[in-house]
Amino acid sequence: MSSPVSRLVSAPWLHDNLKSVKVLDCSWYLPFLNRNAKEEFVSSHIPGARFFGIDEIKDFSKADLPHMLPLPEFFGASMDKFGISNDDHVVVYDTAGVGPACRVFWTLHAMGHDRVSVLDGGLPSWVAEKYEAETGEPQVELAGGKKYTARPVGGLVCDYADVVGNIEQLKVSGGSQGRQIIDARPNGRFTGKDPEFRPGLSSGHMPHATSVPFTEVTEASDPARPHVQKLKSPEDIRRVFESRGVDLSRPIIASCGSGVTASILYFALLNAGVSPSNLAVYDGSWTEYALNPYSEIVKDA
Repeated sequence: MSSPVSRLVSAPWLHDNLKSVKVLDCSWYLPFLNRNAKEEFVSSHIPGARFFGIDEIKDFSKADLPHMLPLPEFFGASMDKFGISNDDHVVVYDTAGVGPACRVFWTLHAMGHDRVSVLDGGLPSWVAEKYEAETGEPQVELAGGKKYTARPVGGLVCDYADVVGNIEQLKVSGGSQGRQIIDARPNGRFTGKDPEFRPGLSSGHMPHATSVPFTEVTEASDPARPHVQKLKSPEDIRRVFESRGVDLSRPIIASCGSGVTASILYFALLNAGVSPSNLAVYDGSWTEYALNPYSEIVKDA
């Protein structure tokens, strides 16, 4: 049986253990930012890292939804190409500090791979420590001919039917029964005051959802390096959620725009001591929900 690993690791720890882990650069940007994560990876990445394309390793059958979980067979084949085995300790990072890497952390968990950690502060923390970076495409050593086998964990993933059924349970009970829904989008999009990034997609929120913007669980731990965002302490994370009325002893569904920043809340809650059995991510998130004409949308603005 594989030994447990720390969910959050520092740049010095990764530097000292680089030869005993597999590293994935999981950087990703919203389309309007006009940044190419793969090109940036090629120009600078942690030595030995592979690039995990969130928009490439996905379920291509769902054209309206940008990066849904891939099918297990496709995910396994992708891990084979990275030279990653089921027993490997995988460290994921991004250029945001604590951001899209959490989506890949959750994806690995959903595929039954628990030996995964997030690099706190991401690539900026590595660079800030003045560690060496690498350029070009990495040379991948295949994992000894043994194929990766994904073992999906259904309880970590919610679909549209799960969420709609849960909303009905919340409505009937006045919010006292069912899983709590937390929304990682900026509050303006949650209330309906600000538009969604996707043209034609309504903003607003699901009935009985609670706004917890993902930016509330990270911070610049060093004022001299404000661009290096790290995860807040477990105590501070708990305070963030509890101040918004979230009961951390009850089951929770995390949602966002398309499933990326919801995974940051999932990761933060795990680090705050919330039981994994009480956490799930709505894979299609607001994009899937708001695209359905039968969905009930609440606007506070």
